Amino acid sequence: MAHRRLGFWRRFAAAAVIPVLEVWTKRTWTGMEHIPPTGGVIIVPNHVSHFDPLVIAHYLYGAGRWPRFLGKASLWRVPVLGAFLNKVQQIPVERGSVEAVKSLDALIDALRQGGAVVIYPEGTTTREPGLWPMRGKTGAARLALITGAPVVPVANWGAERIFDPRTGRLKFRPRTPVTVTAGPAVDLSRWAGAAPTRAVLDQMTDAIMLDVRDQLAGIREGEPPPLYDRPGRRTPAAGEAG
Repeated sequence: MAHRRLGFWRRFAAAAVIPVLEVWTKRTWTGMEHIPPTGGVIIVPNHVSHFDPLVIAHYLYGAGRWPRFLGKASLWRVPVLGAFLNKVQQIPVERGSVEAVKSLDALIDALRQGGAVVIYPEGTTTREPGLWPMRGKTGAARLALITGAPVVPVANWGAERIFDPRTGRLKFRPRTPVTVTAGPAVDLSRWAGAAPTRAVLDQMTDAIMLDVRDQLAGIREGEPPPLYDRPGRRTPAAGEAG
């Protein structure tokens, strides 16, 4: 990613954020060879902290890609902020409304334009007590099925030392260790061309989240637990599809 191609606003955003992160974090980055240098790609990280989007963005920028995150569409209606988010190519998402179809179209367009779209399949910071991944929501799987874009699992660990969602405490400690690694694209070939039924999307999503979990296990050097079922989520009965 040549910086001269980023344009003023993306260069400005990088210049404002990256020096702060370089002081705040001590980085261990691996697996960048799995991030495609060009073309549409769906990046699926685990979500341990409200701080980790900055960590993931820094990693992807270091890998030569401009990260395009999803954000609540209401932010785009804030004066000045909305215009800035457009300038730096972030993607508004409407939730719980008929406008959600337009949001899906925006994601498809971003991928077809060669963007690196970041989707947190868990949808929120993990509720698993040890901060292991939860079962995901199906948005990334649906997008992969529609576009055929590769889905690259990314695991991060250490952002919770800066902001731990379990305590709500933010720590300003320079050189906090953070680790990010990417793995090979998730093998979703068995579902190529399948109809996007709930069972298919659930199976694809579990395959995605298991790859993310296993990447995280490599960082944490521990035996990962089964994917965590978020409170209120119905677990299929034995032998039930999906």
